[in-house]
Amino acid sequence: MRSLLSILLFGLLSTAASAATPAATSDYVLLETSDGDIYLEMDAGKAPKTVANFLQYVRDGQYDGVIFHRVIPGFMAQGGGYTPAFKEKETREPIENESKNGLSNARGTIAMARTNDPHSASAQWFINLADNSRLDGKDYKWGYAVFGKVVRGMNVVDAIAEIPTGPAGPFQSDVPFRPVIIKKASVLDALPPAEKPATPDDKANQ
Repeated sequence: MRSLLSILLFGLLSTAASAATPAATSDYVLLETSDGDIYLEMDAGKAPKTVANFLQYVRDGQYDGVIFHRVIPGFMAQGGGYTPAFKEKETREPIENESKNGLSNARGTIAMARTNDPHSASAQWFINLADNSRLDGKDYKWGYAVFGKVVRGMNVVDAIAEIPTGPAGPFQSDVPFRPVIIKKASVLDALPPAEKPATPDDKANQ
């Protein structure tokens, strides 16, 4: 009888510990662009609704073939909404603003784009090129919800920001004159191994 009670008690404690410590999940997204690959790490713990929304768009192919349509050096690079012909893609209903989640719009983070309506974000997003804490949500105001960060390929984002910009399509400014296309967006369970830098011997054998 004592052994049975011990087993039951151990089972209850294990269940309680599992409930108190949710399983760690890390979803990554690969943006294969015409200028190189960008890897993003999601933060579903801090922005669960935003991450779920973004990942569903990725799985639905929403971002395949879209461009970075608004790029401001020293500020941010925005994409997710327009084809190279500046056709705006259809979206689902807007989502709840999760900008008061403690995540800051620091350099390399990805956040949702929106209108002046705090709860208008749907599919478009931007990558911060600098620390833009003024975009953060506060107790007294809504901000722009950060939901992940670039973990590999920030050099690609920086290179995109160096492309000259100007008016194009429906926009009066900030459109890269050379289109940067997201050829494919994919959800990954883990980061692939980083490519090993080429050594002098490797170059000699090419």
